[in-house]
Amino acid sequence: MTERNLERNRIRGRIERLRIRILGLRGDAILVTHLPNIAYLSGFTGDSGILLVSADSATLVTDSRYAIQAPEEVSGSGVRVRIAKRGLAGEVGSLLRRGRGKQRVLFSPSKVSVGQFQQLRAAAGAQVAWKGAANAVEELRAVKDAHEIEEIRQAARLIGEVFDEVVALVQPGIAESELAAEAEYRMRRKGAAGPSFESIVAAGPRSALPHARPTGRQIGKNELVVLDLGAILRGYCSDMTRTVFVGRAPRKVRGWYHAVLEAQLAAIDALAPGVKAGDVDAAARRTLRRHGLARAFTHSTGHGLGLEVHEMPRLARGDASRLAGGNVVTIEPGVYIEGVGGIRIEDDVVIGERGGEVLTRAPKEFLEL
Repeated sequence: MTERNLERNRIRGRIERLRIRILGLRGDAILVTHLPNIAYLSGFTGDSGILLVSADSATLVTDSRYAIQAPEEVSGSGVRVRIAKRGLAGEVGSLLRRGRGKQRVLFSPSKVSVGQFQQLRAAAGAQVAWKGAANAVEELRAVKDAHEIEEIRQAARLIGEVFDEVVALVQPGIAESELAAEAEYRMRRKGAAGPSFESIVAAGPRSALPHARPTGRQIGKNELVVLDLGAILRGYCSDMTRTVFVGRAPRKVRGWYHAVLEAQLAAIDALAPGVKAGDVDAAARRTLRRHGLARAFTHSTGHGLGLEVHEMPRLARGDASRLAGGNVVTIEPGVYIEGVGGIRIEDDVVIGERGGEVLTRAPKEFLEL
């Protein structure tokens, strides 16, 4: 069977699982507006569309710019294409008005603007009862199949290769923005569609900013450099962070680094099906607390990874949701010391029956350049 046919079968299976969720949520149909969810359920990659899935049909509504692309991408998946003549909301309303009797249509409130919802409600009329169903599709996406895991594995391998090349360029006098540009250029040279997010290169005191944007600041001697890089390959994201030191690091900084690495390994060891997401976060925090660094860890331990760089599940303090086999998550504890710098180590990990398998392969020993 060709890869194209396999992908069509995967999409049909996803839609059938979604239909089971619709019934469980006591709905008659679901309106999908978030573009990554639409891509997951149909194969459509355009930037304008709404997908309506009911018990017996799935219809992608898009505009005339995609009159050729949309049928090609969804062909054979069981999804019909409808080119809107009165705007997306108006066309969806027309489809819903054709239904018999009162319909309960599920939607994700966080993925629909107030203006768009008002248009949809007016177009569909009084026969539609709208019911919020947050994360109905995202929860399906959180559990990856073997094909998705392999795609993420390849994206993780790519970003490891990019890091190996870029870290060789780290030296006094090179600008953060230059390193970020080199990383993104090399991603594309290796086949990536682009970065998963704006690449982070932060040096010296700026490395204490967890989401620092690269600037023209030049890297100096005897300072930390955080490189947080990710690439999109065939639709799937990777996300990896390494921290290096330019020069010979003080003993205290080396101690911080090894504490963060110990915390990361503890969190990876805690991964398993059925484990609470918050317990993984707690494993990292306990380790840093033993080293007196708990207050320097200011964000969650990780997040889901897939078609988006941030998706379910979230490995945060107190999160009671249970992890499942097939979840792909980042594990990224860090410590941030104002005026000195920050240290973060991040890997992509898939949860299997025996625990976590690390997909990112760049070395994690403390590099002093």
